Amino acid sequence: MNQSDYQSRAHFEDPLGLIPRVLNKLYALWLKATYPFAYMGSKLSIHYTCTVNRMVAHRIQLGNHVTIGKDAYLGVSAPPEEEGEPVLVIEDNCLVHWRSQIDAKNLIHLESDVIVTQDVLIIDHDHLYHDVSVPIPRMVFTEGGRIRIGHGSWIGHGAAIICSQGELVLGRNCVVAANAVVTRSAPPYSILSGNPARIVKQYDPVKKTWVMGSVRPTEPETVSKSTSTGTCQV
Repeated sequence: MNQSDYQSRAHFEDPLGLIPRVLNKLYALWLKATYPFAYMGSKLSIHYTCTVNRMVAHRIQLGNHVTIGKDAYLGVSAPPEEEGEPVLVIEDNCLVHWRSQIDAKNLIHLESDVIVTQDVLIIDHDHLYHDVSVPIPRMVFTEGGRIRIGHGSWIGHGAAIICSQGELVLGRNCVVAANAVVTRSAPPYSILSGNPARIVKQYDPVKKTWVMGSVRPTEPETVSKSTSTGTCQV
């Protein structure tokens, strides 16, 4: 086989690779037909190993072209009988990769085009632990907070975004580095790294360039078109 034959074959996808893609599409259609989601858009791809509790699916909203990877978890830590607005909202064109976990009690909102890579944790509540005489698993959850991740943001491998009180908002096009632990809000176009995460690089709208460290935003839109800057306490 000559070089041109190899190059010709490289232009075509392995036909067997289409099988899991078809299965994921079929599974998404089955979920849409049988689970009572608050809303479920079109052209979704959901791996059959993804965990979604049918009893709380009415508090989950999925937009169009959403992809949920293998062993991902979409959880709602609210009583199954409780009615109300969706507490887990994933907008159009979002991607949640393998083994990532999203657990919402009050509100976790992923705006459009957000990429959540592998092994990420996003949670808006925690267990109480103040009473040392009671095992933590037997304690109730904290009141919890609210999390919004802005349009076009990218959450790196192994990162955690945790808000047990207040509000945590990442502005549009933020980047969370691998293994970072985010507990505070950040304005648009920020790169966050570390534990606890801090802004290590940010776009300066005055200089129109990227600068090291944090700069003060000069425009009214500091984090999100619908939510003001906040600090989540943990």
